[in-house]
Amino acid sequence: MTSLVLPLPGNEPLAASLAQRTRWEVASLGTRTFPDGETYLRVQADCCRKNVFLVCTLDRPDAKLLPLLFAADTVREFGAARVGLVAPYLAYMRQDRRFQDGEAVTSRIFADLLSSRFDWLVTLDPHLHRYRTLGELYRIRTWVLHAAPLLASWIAANVERPLLVGPDEESAQWVADVARPSRSPYVVSTKLRRGDRDVEISLPDVGGYRDRTPVVLDDIVSSGRTMVQAVRCLAVAGLPPPVCVGVHGIFAGTAHSELVAAGAGRIVTTNSVPHPTNGIDVSNLIASSLTALAS
Repeated sequence: MTSLVLPLPGNEPLAASLAQRTRWEVASLGTRTFPDGETYLRVQADCCRKNVFLVCTLDRPDAKLLPLLFAADTVREFGAARVGLVAPYLAYMRQDRRFQDGEAVTSRIFADLLSSRFDWLVTLDPHLHRYRTLGELYRIRTWVLHAAPLLASWIAANVERPLLVGPDEESAQWVADVARPSRSPYVVSTKLRRGDRDVEISLPDVGGYRDRTPVVLDDIVSSGRTMVQAVRCLAVAGLPPPVCVGVHGIFAGTAHSELVAAGAGRIVTTNSVPHPTNGIDVSNLIASSLTALAS
């Protein structure tokens, strides 16, 4: 069966890379915004009896969701055999339970919306906190990819004598997976979060690692407060300026400039979310999964 890669606006570079690696056709959407704020969308491709992979990373998701749903419904209306979603960053994983009366459990609502429109979902390192798998949320087939081997390869090629630093207890297994291939030492911080931008980090004793370059790892860099505090703690401990590596570089507001001001020596992210810090390419990893799904 023929496959088609169809990017939502802003996802064209990743879609082109996926199409090149899979040797599939890449098409385009015609979109614009009417004066009243509504979306115009036109599928500029023949979708009939094809696997259609919509590519849309879901950082800042609210403005992206309606065009994505419109595109999914339209390609299915025009005869797509199956419709998949490639969302390297998957939004709405934060609110996974009701903490106070009246709160919306948005992770489940968002999952229901996507499950109603797509046959499968491919994503990269979703922030599973209280869920063990995406299958607890999504009714469709989900394919979860992991960037740890790519991060490990990048660190091995670019950082001499690294010391890997995890931002909190939850990161322990993930940081260990990155550290294992190079047999690099790693430590894990303790984090106390009081609010969205109020975070306190406590590092273990790192005095014996002053001859190493710290590499602060996190899956999502959003407000950046966790990384900022880790960078400051490492400076107080007398270690060199750290390399900060993230899978998903959201960089909300002034997060990037604050991280630079705190003393980060270098900031690198994957291209799961387009940003000037992108230095680790995930397209080959994603392409391999798409080939398997299309077969």
